[in-house]
Amino acid sequence: MAEKNINDKKNDQSSGSNPFNSLKGKDGKPKFNFYWIYGILFVILIGIQFIGLGGEGKQTDWRDLKFMLENDDVSKIVLVNKETAEIYIKPGSLSTEMHKDIDGKSGFTKNTPHYYYNVGSVDKFYEDVENAQQNSQDPIYVETEVRHNWGAEILSWIFPIALLIGVWFFFMRMMSRGGGGAGGQIFNIGKSKAQVYDKKTSVNISFKDVAGLEEAKVEITEIVDFLKKPEKYTKLGGKIPRGVLLVGPPGTGKTLLAKSVAGEADVPFYSISGSDFVEMFVGVGASRVRDLFKQAKEKSPSIIFIDEIDAIGRARGKNQITGANDERENTLNQLLTEMDGFSPNSGVIILAATNRADILDKALMRAGRFDRQIHVELPDLKERLQIFDVHMKPLKLVKSLKADFLAKQTPGFSGADIANVCNEAALIAARKNHKSISKQDFLDAIDRIIGGLEKKNKIISPDEKKVVAYHEAGHASISWLLEHAHPLVKVTIVPRGKSLGAAWYLPEERQITTYDQMFDELTATLGGRAAEQVIFHKISTGALNDLEKVTKQAYAMVTYYGLSKNIGNISYYDSTGQQEYSFSKPFSEKTAEAIDKEVKKIVEDAYARAIKILEDNKQGLEDLASRLLEKEVIFSDDLEDVFGKRPWGIETNLLKEMESGSEKSKTSKPAKESKGSNKSEKKE
Repeated sequence: MAEKNINDKKNDQSSGSNPFNSLKGKDGKPKFNFYWIYGILFVILIGIQFIGLGGEGKQTDWRDLKFMLENDDVSKIVLVNKETAEIYIKPGSLSTEMHKDIDGKSGFTKNTPHYYYNVGSVDKFYEDVENAQQNSQDPIYVETEVRHNWGAEILSWIFPIALLIGVWFFFMRMMSRGGGGAGGQIFNIGKSKAQVYDKKTSVNISFKDVAGLEEAKVEITEIVDFLKKPEKYTKLGGKIPRGVLLVGPPGTGKTLLAKSVAGEADVPFYSISGSDFVEMFVGVGASRVRDLFKQAKEKSPSIIFIDEIDAIGRARGKNQITGANDERENTLNQLLTEMDGFSPNSGVIILAATNRADILDKALMRAGRFDRQIHVELPDLKERLQIFDVHMKPLKLVKSLKADFLAKQTPGFSGADIANVCNEAALIAARKNHKSISKQDFLDAIDRIIGGLEKKNKIISPDEKKVVAYHEAGHASISWLLEHAHPLVKVTIVPRGKSLGAAWYLPEERQITTYDQMFDELTATLGGRAAEQVIFHKISTGALNDLEKVTKQAYAMVTYYGLSKNIGNISYYDSTGQQEYSFSKPFSEKTAEAIDKEVKKIVEDAYARAIKILEDNKQGLEDLASRLLEKEVIFSDDLEDVFGKRPWGIETNLLKEMESGSEKSKTSKPAKESKGSNKSEKKE
């Protein structure tokens, strides 16, 4: 056995250097290839065509043939298939001057003609031969013969069929390339395209590489532990959950958590995307589901991971008007049967990930199929710190840079966002020819990701620039003067992306929000338009994004959170997501009218409040706008100089730290950008 392994290794090593080894098997003998059959058949057909034909002789015309007949040089004439006359010369006449070209030529036998003549009309040929031998004492007569070229005839039948078969194979080969994997082959169209990870496949991701998500890792670790030590749980009569559903916003680490399971588990791990079940052919999705579970059962205990399961798990029967996707529903039905059907499914655990759990079918979500739902939320401060530590390990950083500083100024960032920040900081540092990545590089990276690329060369008229300055100064002033508004970090009037100006805030991480807090945020968002009204006594289209945010937030306050006295403690929020398929509103027309009035009243009250605050602090607004026009970028220090210290500033130390060492002439230190309230767009 040991010798066999050594030989196998030698063969594997030698196969890389010798290109002809691909044609050999493990024992060194030639490996059978189906294409050899085609080659052998082709050689046989060509051989049949030419066997026994020999040489055809030299072509001649009627004038020379007539001369040969008159001189009695011809011993025999054979008319083949009424097309070609084969002329045989008498041995004694081959030595004459006329036949010197063929006299003694190798290849001529008794069965080989010396000349051939292409006959036009057979009757005319007979007559001409007879007339040419009128004076001959021993005339010859034309013999007829019918010959079959079996090779050509067989080839004429086989070639069209072979051509059709070749074209068919060509198109099937193209389909297999387009389909990818085993599922693309025409005879394997119903086979699963899942990638298998087992002991032979190395996955370099473990639970240590997953920062944060402590609660999720505990449950996932339990699943892996059960597969390794099932007796620990079964001896008490317990049963392991059959399915675990990972739910959370994009970028929070659902797929990464599944990858870590593949790296930690010592059992086969089947990974497939929900879209891989969907195919243009009817019944393929259900067939692939059956094949996937068949493979998993054969290698049980095992784990199946279906990423983006909402591609096939969408609720059934909700889009009949637009035409239901019967194929997708059949695939879902087969999945439901395999997960908890009549046949036992022991030893196979299902992992699935989605960010649209609200649209999944209720039958898929029930206990017995997905027993557990693990919510993977956006990371908090502690988890962001851990994520930064993971992604900053391979980076070359300055010694003074601390991850806790970056974690504090990135609220609302997902794990993918943090990874993007770290990568963008490295690119910015390399672009500036820095030997290591500094804090300023990270701050510029966050600026770049949140606000977009600076457009310093964009042409803006002085009047427009003044309007943008007062607009952004209005946002900054009200956010500084209101208790529950997010404190400002930086304001700029340098165009970024589609916006002509932007403001960065440091939002407070809240689990619940009161009416006063939301109303203060509405007021701060409308501060830009209010500043335009107070200073210029006219408004512009620059508040488009602000108005969109305010409208959505006001409707949420009235219809979702029940924060309106007139509407009452009623919520029309549908957590199941099924309401989107309905063509009717869950309230009457009278209630809809009342909702519209209440939303308008909330927005107008906030706008009137913003105008009053800015009128009371008009001098501060003008000073702030002047600084913006002069510097293009201002920070919280400038607001402190104009309005004094913020009495509610729990983030004051962080804001100071974010501004320390900054180059105020450049793009510098942002925190998380307030959604929508920071953009000033010029619409035509």
